[in-house]
Amino acid sequence: MFTGLIIELGEVMALEKRGPGARLAVKASDIMHDIAVGDSISVNGVCLTVTSLDTNCFFDVSAETLERSNIGSLARGDKVNLEPSLRLDSKLGGHIVTGHIGATGKIRSKKPEGDAERIEIEAPPGILRYITPKGSVAVDGISLTVVDALPDSFSVVIIPHTASMTTIGFKKPGSTVNLEPDILAKYVERLLQAGSAETGPTAANERFLSKLKDSGFI
Repeated sequence: MFTGLIIELGEVMALEKRGPGARLAVKASDIMHDIAVGDSISVNGVCLTVTSLDTNCFFDVSAETLERSNIGSLARGDKVNLEPSLRLDSKLGGHIVTGHIGATGKIRSKKPEGDAERIEIEAPPGILRYITPKGSVAVDGISLTVVDALPDSFSVVIIPHTASMTTIGFKKPGSTVNLEPDILAKYVERLLQAGSAETGPTAANERFLSKLKDSGFI
């Protein structure tokens, strides 16, 4: 479990294909002081398990992860967002992020907005159904607030600090990003579907479902 607050930018040292999966080596500094083999680390928003440590941090990456995320396109020298898993006494400064990527999106545009920058990101319908203005979304593991929910995309605004501390600052239009919608919206949808299938929608459920649709959650 993560919060979407990036601790540091790591550097990819190697990505070696191994059968249908791969082995990823990342050079880091800050997170290395307090991690061990078996720990979970968010790498560009993907929850990966530390499999070995020396001067680098090593992860085994499954075929499923390579298919659903941008991890498979990484090359030596690329920067990646890193966040260690949430502790019980940690501050929840972003939102609840699982590290389970729903799909990838593509940066459509980046436009200055005062000191900040507005970024529009193309996304598939399976992601957009959970996107709502002022809601949360994880982009390459970064907890961001949705500004606009559009027919085939959504926009976010990043401040200079976020631009300097994460990959989103130097990615350009056309770049691929990992997307994880708010897990709370997905659970609400699932519970409503299950309730309707078993007992039929009650008047209260119908009103609640209508509210969620009006707000753009489903």
